[in-house]
Amino acid sequence: MASPDRSSEPAPDETPNKTSEEKAEELRAFNTREQDAAWRSVAYLISGPLVYGGIGYLLDRWLGTTWIVGVGIVGGMALSLYLIWFRYGSH
Repeated sequence: MASPDRSSEPAPDETPNKTSEEKAEELRAFNTREQDAAWRSVAYLISGPLVYGGIGYLLDRWLGTTWIVGVGIVGGMALSLYLIWFRYGSH
């Protein structure tokens, strides 16, 4: 298949009327957004199992069982992975 003709579109590095300082500022803003998304994903992966594992622990203590904490940890990880996939997997 032939690629569409994009000769009329300027390349990202050839954007007219932008100084090198403006380009550098755009790159810094982009890098900050991407870094924020990465750290947010790490926070989801840590907080999901902790929160649901903690709820499972409390339910285990209240009900006198020992298996709900494991279900909470695994369920929290699954929900965290789903949230990351749902939020960041589409782009």
